[in-house]
Amino acid sequence: MNPKTKKANLKRIGWLILHLVIIVNFVVEIFYGFYQIFFVLLPPGGKKGPLMGAAKDISPELMTKRRLFATETWIAISGLAIYIAVVYKDKFRNIVG
Repeated sequence: MNPKTKKANLKRIGWLILHLVIIVNFVVEIFYGFYQIFFVLLPPGGKKGPLMGAAKDISPELMTKRRLFATETWIAISGLAIYIAVVYKDKFRNIVG
């Protein structure tokens, strides 16, 4: 194998690993936010999942915590969508036409 080819392959693998780390970081943040919102920050005596009717009985502090995690989750979702759109825009163009 040519040394230049080997160096190019290592560089390409390095970039691929960096992209994977960034994407995995976004995905983990999204799942963590969903977990906190729907399984951890529950109203007293509430069940897992969306608040639905229990929203009127929740304390303002707990509602604020849930909203902060929801905001953080939406930022991660938006960041992942923008990152994928910018980095992989050429691949999407080939798919669309």
